Amino acid sequence: MVDLINLYRQLYPDADAEIEVLIEKSETDFVIKDLPMLLSSMEAGTRRIEQIILALRNFSRLDEAQIKSVNIHDGIDSTLLLISHQLKSELGTSNIEIVKEYGNLPHVECYPSQLNQVFMNLIINAIDVLNKSHKNCDISPIINDARVIIICTDFINKNWVKISIKDNGIGIDDQIKSQLFEPFFTTKSVGEGIGLGLFISYQIIVNQHRGHMKCISAPGKGAEFIIEIPIIRVDVHKSMSSENL
Repeated sequence: MVDLINLYRQLYPDADAEIEVLIEKSETDFVIKDLPMLLSSMEAGTRRIEQIILALRNFSRLDEAQIKSVNIHDGIDSTLLLISHQLKSELGTSNIEIVKEYGNLPHVECYPSQLNQVFMNLIINAIDVLNKSHKNCDISPIINDARVIIICTDFINKNWVKISIKDNGIGIDDQIKSQLFEPFFTTKSVGEGIGLGLFISYQIIVNQHRGHMKCISAPGKGAEFIIEIPIIRVDVHKSMSSENL
């Protein structure tokens, strides 16, 4: 359509006055100029929607309620995509930077949706902390006053993997740290949290995945939450073997 209009103008530069009035009323020039940008924007929006839908599917794993062998990194990336809007800067502050230091991990047997919920809880908590004061931190190689979340994955040994989520926030003192995984414990203001996120996350890792979860932190030194889970759910395989006897 745009090519047809441009060709017409080339062949008939002196159009009839009536046609010129109609062209002006229909804002043809505006449409010709903005249509490509509009289509490009729609295409980018469609791709974004597709990514979000895929991320939601990977995050929730509605078709994988049971234990599955999955790529841990896919779950982390899907979680980050879903909460990417929370990483944007507030007035007068920089964006929160995500640093991913992924190891070469095999697929891990887990409850994918539950594990993704743990990732979301920990990352959102780190974002909340970084949105508050984060000065005088000492996590190398973080630049002063930058807001950073570092996500690392690695082997512990051939049977276990480790996921670490670390921020350069204000840190946590020993008294608070000892209560982090207790139900209904929260340091947030009334109405901001009910104190179940870390408690549920701990239960998912320890009870559902037979793993370990701990926090390493000190005032002014940021906080690091470390998750350790087995690559293969040994107890599940033992149970299956027993049923076959």
